[in-house]
Amino acid sequence: MSENAAFKSGFATLIGRPNVGKSTLMNCLIGQKIAITSNKPQTTRNRIQTVYTSEEGQIVFLDTPGIHKAKNKLGTYMVNVAEKTLSEVDVILWLVEPSNFIGAGERHIIEQLQKTKTPVILVVNKIDTVKKEQLFSYIDTYRQQYDFAEVVPVSALKADNTDELIKCIMKYLPYGPAFYDEDTVTDQPTRQIVAELIREKALRLLSEEIPHGVAVSIESLKYRKKLVDIEATIICERDSHKGIIIGKNGAMLKKIGSLARPEIEDLLERQANLQLWVKVKKDWRDSDFLLKNFGYHEKDTYS
Repeated sequence: MSENAAFKSGFATLIGRPNVGKSTLMNCLIGQKIAITSNKPQTTRNRIQTVYTSEEGQIVFLDTPGIHKAKNKLGTYMVNVAEKTLSEVDVILWLVEPSNFIGAGERHIIEQLQKTKTPVILVVNKIDTVKKEQLFSYIDTYRQQYDFAEVVPVSALKADNTDELIKCIMKYLPYGPAFYDEDTVTDQPTRQIVAELIREKALRLLSEEIPHGVAVSIESLKYRKKLVDIEATIICERDSHKGIIIGKNGAMLKKIGSLARPEIEDLLERQANLQLWVKVKKDWRDSDFLLKNFGYHEKDTYS
């Protein structure tokens, strides 16, 4: 496939404020769930690399953490990862919600974009939530702020206009061979995807004050013939949070496990025997050692 002289390949990064639908869009574009989604902000903590391949070319997507004002070492790490990718890619997709209001978060992103020469595609997401005539006004508001290479309205949730977005991205990629085999969809280790699927269910089920202090560590992942045995630990920052995560008679922990299991089985294509534990690691989000331990360390830049 990549021997085709007209084949294109390159890198595209998805940026935007937390909770604008970056992971949902990426999952939609590659047709498989890799990044976890949640209605709580700052869900994505690592730069997740996924791959879209067609006859025309290959796009390596980087789904970055949302750009926001950092409150701890984990927050600083997340912002650094997001901002660093801007100069390393062929095209930037800036995902926004349909609105005439450009707040401090968006202005901060515009400042970052003005420092780079990389072409920027404005992707207006969630178009299924607004009337068409309003959309033109929202696009115009953003156009007055920055000179975008393209503007593409989409609905990541309903997969509306995502084919058009792929065509626009391809325009800005250089000609060249594929970076990955055509059946590769991610460079994420299996353990990391499994940990993220468990964390997603915890985010979805737990009360507001807990999710940001939650990490998941896979202690063991062992394959048998048609089964995989997984032992995972949910890490939290306080003893009071541990009780909530476990729930009365272990009910919450069972619920997290029962929601995560089907998706893990789909991913690994076999039945999963999932055992969950909960441990308290006070202030882990401000510990360099623990952040690295849970996989939050900046990877070398790709080539």
